[in-house]
Amino acid sequence: MEAEAILTYPHWLTATHFINFLFLTLLARSGIQILADHPRLYMNEHCTPSSNWIKFTKKKVPKDKYYTSMDDAVDVSPWIALPGGFHNLGHGRHWHFFCALFWVLNGIVYLTLLFATGQWRRLLPTSWEIFPAAWHSLLRHLSFQEVFQHTDVYNPIQQLCYAGVVFILAPLAILTGAAMSPALAGRFPWYAKLFGGKQKARSFHFIVLIGFLVFLVIHLFYVCTTGFGANMAKIVLGIHDGSHQTLAIVLGITGIVVVILVNVFATILSQKKPRFIQVYIGSVTNFINRLLSRLRSKQCLTKDQISPYFWVNGYPPKDPQWIAYSREEYKSYKLHISGLIEAPQELSLQDLQNLPKTTQITEHTCIQGWTGIAEWGGVSLKKIIELCKPLPTAKYVVFRSYQRDKDDYEYYSTLKLDECLHPQTILAYEMNGKFLSIGHGAPLRLRMESKLGFKMSKWLKSIEFVEDYKTVGLGYGGYREDWQFFSTGAQL
Repeated sequence: MEAEAILTYPHWLTATHFINFLFLTLLARSGIQILADHPRLYMNEHCTPSSNWIKFTKKKVPKDKYYTSMDDAVDVSPWIALPGGFHNLGHGRHWHFFCALFWVLNGIVYLTLLFATGQWRRLLPTSWEIFPAAWHSLLRHLSFQEVFQHTDVYNPIQQLCYAGVVFILAPLAILTGAAMSPALAGRFPWYAKLFGGKQKARSFHFIVLIGFLVFLVIHLFYVCTTGFGANMAKIVLGIHDGSHQTLAIVLGITGIVVVILVNVFATILSQKKPRFIQVYIGSVTNFINRLLSRLRSKQCLTKDQISPYFWVNGYPPKDPQWIAYSREEYKSYKLHISGLIEAPQELSLQDLQNLPKTTQITEHTCIQGWTGIAEWGGVSLKKIIELCKPLPTAKYVVFRSYQRDKDDYEYYSTLKLDECLHPQTILAYEMNGKFLSIGHGAPLRLRMESKLGFKMSKWLKSIEFVEDYKTVGLGYGGYREDWQFFSTGAQL
């Protein structure tokens, strides 16, 4: 009698089951959108194109022409991705983190009730005999002796599958996702090492998605072949006597239709109102970025870890002034520093080199998903700030680039003033012991090791201290935030 009581389906189980299904569909589709921006998976941190263990693109990285990681991105259908299209990475990430938050909250509620009510016995095996029993059950399945037998008790295969999803796949999805955060991995390098590095974590994250999809197929197979109507009555209505099957089927199908409609609505809203998604959907997870912004990078890698290949992103500036500088090897280059400061500066490359030099070997994390390890040499931004003496009203720092897009909008990024004081926030003029190459931002670029790469402006033109970044550009914190709807936090 106790076993029968445990195997009832309370209404909270129905509710959390439905919510889980809804958010998993959104997570899977937004995850595919994110993957499409760098459709290669690796088991190493260097991300040399030839080292991917799987790729979802026919593109080949040419050796005889300039090729960026953005060129490697692929278009993806909105039928499988949220919101679909080419380089809709900002929206994909907003939806992914938004849904991840509520999926985790739903999971916490589910697990709390699972253990509080004794329902955990439904999923967790209590004896090692489960494994030989599962093997014998599999043999009976293959001989079609057991598949179509309807029972209120999970067979060993079902129990192992469900326990694996709840207690292995779901935690792995959360833990591997967190390991890809530059802020978290920068502050606690040991954490990413638990998975063998960010790229292995990224690969495991993808494998977890495949695991969920495989489970879904198995789950639906069991539901449909072990008494579809009776199963729907149990999970939808909590009824075990076989009654009200038609009502349960109608309600179950209605729930599936609702999930489909929510996905369609999310896709259309993202395509029609991209700024709405950035401002409102993205804002839900802003508190996580605020928490992570307090973390300071403590990376200290070694020369033997430096990547043999380092992707570039962005095409060199076409600005006549920058071109003139590059032709003379930046001898007359000047970095203009202005704004809410007591001592405006115009610093040549030689002036910067005369300041105390900082070197650091760190891992770069691009928002697209690739990573690379390099040694950066330059001057601490804290030293520049000491020279400029910001006024009390200065709260943000704007880094403007010579790079402009096809519509002549300048590339810029912003950081909080206190973020600029982090020990590993520098203005770099060297990479791996040599002056910066054009592709990596010559003559000067920003390095801020606890953020994603798009915040590290290259081909620096000027630095300005301001009270609020909302007065710059379109007011969202940077070029990518203004025009590609990225989150200004960039710690995730």
